[in-house]
Amino acid sequence: MSTLDIELPDLDATTRLGAALARGLRRGDVIALRGDLGAGKTELARALIRAASADPDLIVPSPTFGLVEVYDTNAGAIWHFDLYRLDSPEQVWELGFEEALADGICVIEWPERLDGVLPARRLDVALHVTRGDARRATLTGESSWHDRLAALAQEWPGG
Repeated sequence: MSTLDIELPDLDATTRLGAALARGLRRGDVIALRGDLGAGKTELARALIRAASADPDLIVPSPTFGLVEVYDTNAGAIWHFDLYRLDSPEQVWELGFEEALADGICVIEWPERLDGVLPARRLDVALHVTRGDARRATLTGESSWHDRLAALAQEWPGG
């Protein structure tokens, strides 16, 4: 496992982190976004999807009510899941999760709702509000993320 802590002093830094993650995306990636309400999970997902789409004006609504939105991007199809309202982990299969895992990229808000269903091969991004708009992101990834996190640490100020 590789771990990287990044300070995000403002929303612009969160946007830059999303863009940096988008540059390294590969089909089959799973990114699990963790954090309390208001921690910045949706903002990070929006920035990642916009960067992967090469469209900074792309409308990326929160999938809270629809539970999933799919975007065609240069990196492949990105499936943005918001599982806050999921009643049981098994419900995720009804949302196309198997297809997303097989041939897409999954960005998952509230991954803790997937008890035992969440793949071990993933990047966990935990967001914590430190003060005001500032956050700390802790990125933890298994072996397929090792080199990508090392590259991110090299390019990120203070990473």
